[in-house]
Amino acid sequence: MSRRDAPAPDDPASRAGTWPGRSATAPVRHTAAVVADRFDRITWRDTYEQSAGLREVAEELNGRHDHATDLLTDVFLAAYKVGPRLRERAEMAPSRLVNHQVVSALVESPEFAELRRETAGDPYAAAMAVLAQAAAVRGMLERSRAAQERAERASRAQQDADGAAAAADEALQRAADETDGDGTVPAPATDAVRQAIDAAEAAEAAARRAAQHATRALAAAAPGIRAAARNAASEAAEAVREEAALMRAWGVAPGELERMPFDERARLAERLRTGRLARWAKLIGRFRQMAAGERARKVENATGELVGVTLGDDLSRVIPSELAGLGLPELRAVFAARYAAGELMLYDAQGEQTTGQGAIVACVDTSHSMYAAGPGGVTREAWSKACALALLDQARHAGRDFVGILFSAADKLRVFRFPADAPRPAGIDPILDFAETFLGGGTSYQAPLTAAAGLLAEEFDAAARTRGDIVMITDDECGVTEEWMRGWKDAKHRLGFRVFGVVIGAPRATETGSVLEALCDNLRSIEDLTDVHAAADLFRVI
Repeated sequence: MSRRDAPAPDDPASRAGTWPGRSATAPVRHTAAVVADRFDRITWRDTYEQSAGLREVAEELNGRHDHATDLLTDVFLAAYKVGPRLRERAEMAPSRLVNHQVVSALVESPEFAELRRETAGDPYAAAMAVLAQAAAVRGMLERSRAAQERAERASRAQQDADGAAAAADEALQRAADETDGDGTVPAPATDAVRQAIDAAEAAEAAARRAAQHATRALAAAAPGIRAAARNAASEAAEAVREEAALMRAWGVAPGELERMPFDERARLAERLRTGRLARWAKLIGRFRQMAAGERARKVENATGELVGVTLGDDLSRVIPSELAGLGLPELRAVFAARYAAGELMLYDAQGEQTTGQGAIVACVDTSHSMYAAGPGGVTREAWSKACALALLDQARHAGRDFVGILFSAADKLRVFRFPADAPRPAGIDPILDFAETFLGGGTSYQAPLTAAAGLLAEEFDAAARTRGDIVMITDDECGVTEEWMRGWKDAKHRLGFRVFGVVIGAPRATETGSVLEALCDNLRSIEDLTDVHAAADLFRVI
C-alpha cells in the first residue's frame, strides 16, 4: 500500500479504529475472594504471625498447592468479618478461581453462618476455625487439582492476552506518532499494527478458550467442594463451640479471653482439652451453674432458706412492696403503725445461719480411693473438684478468701490460697493447678483440718474475722486422737467457724457416732455423682 493510497476496509488502519485497547480488555483481577480493608488485613497478618498452627498449615499446603496462603486468608476473613462480602467471580484472577469456589461454598452453607456466630470479631476463634477446617480444605484442593491446573493455564493465557493487547496498543501509538500531516501511515507501521492486532486477537481467543476449560473443570468439581465445605463448617462450628463451652465451664470470662495473648490462649485451650479433669468440664460447668442459681435464691441478711412470707417487725427482712410505702408521705404513718404492731410482711426463712465472714476452706481428699467412679463414670475426684471450684466461685462472689487444701496421708498436703483482697484475681493457671493436683496415698483427717483451722486463726489474728466455713470432702473414715479433738473444739469455739462434711460413696462415715459426725455441724452422704444438686443447700448457707 502506498503512503497515499486510501486504506481498504480490512486494512490495519481501519481495524485500528475498532481495536478496543488494553484498558477495556484488562480489568483489575483480584487474588483475594473476600473483600477486606486494611484493618482486616492487619488482623490476619498479626494472627498469622502469632499462630504457629496457621503457619504450619500454610507451609504444608503451599508445598502441594499454589496460592494456599491466599485461600487460608480468605477462610479466616470469612469467619472473622461480621458480614463478609465475596467478590464476583469475574473480578478474580483466573489462578484464584478455585480459591473463590472453595470460599463461596463455605460462606453459602448454613453451617458456616452458624460458625460465624462463634467467630465473628474474634481473631483467635476465626484462626481456630481455619485450623479446624484445614483437613477439609486440603481435601477440597486435592479434588480440585485438575480445575486448578486449568485455572493456571487460563491465567497464563490471560497474561499472554494482556501482553499482546499492550503490544497492539503500543504499535497503534507508534503508528499514530508516525502519521503524516495528511493522515497517511507508513507501510512498516501499518504492518506492525496488523501483526500486533492479529497476535492480540489470537491471544484473546486462546484466553477465552482456556477460561472456558477452567470454568467447566470448576463446575465438575463444584458438587464435591460444596459437600466438603458443609461438613468442614459443621465440624469447625462444633470445635469452636466446644472450646467456648470449655472456657465457660472453667470460669474463664470472655473479657479475660479477649485480653489474653494468642499463644497463651492457645496453650490454655490445649491444657483444658488434655488436662486431668478435661473429661469433666461439663460437670464442672453444671456445678458452677447450680451454685450460681442457689446464690440467686438466697435472701441477704436473712437466716437460712427462703420458704415464704410472714408477719413481724424485722426490718432486715421486709419485702420490697412494704418498703415502697415509705416513698409515699400518706403511707408512712401506716407503715409505722404496722411496724409497732409487728405486722409488716417479711421474708420467711428457715435453716442454718447464712454466710460467714471468714474464709471458705475446701479440704478435698485425694487418696487413691478417689479414683473410683460412680454412676455415669464420674469419679469421686471429679465430683469433689467440681464442688470445690464452685465453692471458689462462692467465695469470690461474697468477697471472701478461699483456700483449697488437697490431702491424703498425714504427710501429704497441698495448700492453694486465693485471697479476696489480692491486687488482681487469680488467673486460670493456679485454679487448674489446684484442680489437677492429685496426691494419692491414704487418708488423714487431722492434717487437713489442722491446716484449715490454722489458716482461719491467721485470718482472725490479722483481720479479726471469724465465722469461716470449712467443707470437708472425703470418701473414707479415719480416727483422730482425743488430744487433737480437744484442740479442735477449742479452736472452733474461739474462731466460730462451721464445718460441713460431704462423704462420697461411704455412707457408713456419716452414721451416728462416726468421727465425721463429731467433727461436722452439717453432714451429708453423696451416692449419685451425676447429681450436682445433692450439695445445693451448701451454696445457700455458705
